Amino acid sequence: MRINYNYAYIYFMKTRLNLTIEDSLLKNAKRYAEKQHASVSQLVESYFKSITKPVKRKTIIDLVEELEKPNIDPKADLKELYYQDPKHGG
Repeated sequence: MRINYNYAYIYFMKTRLNLTIEDSLLKNAKRYAEKQHASVSQLVESYFKSITKPVKRKTIIDLVEELEKPNIDPKADLKELYYQDPKHGG
């Protein structure tokens, strides 16, 4: 890492990779890359990063937030509703 005028620059070593793909696929990839203002190498590198990044494990908070929100009056007596529910002896 090289530090210059309060800016940190991190240089990553790049390695050449040879790929063998269909000619028409390469032509399409080059057109796509041009539209994205990127190179085919940048597209491939981005793809490799996306498939190799660690999967974020969900926390209990994430799981609770995904639950369907119940339609309960905020002023309701929850204890009373619990015992009125047939599943709980009501």
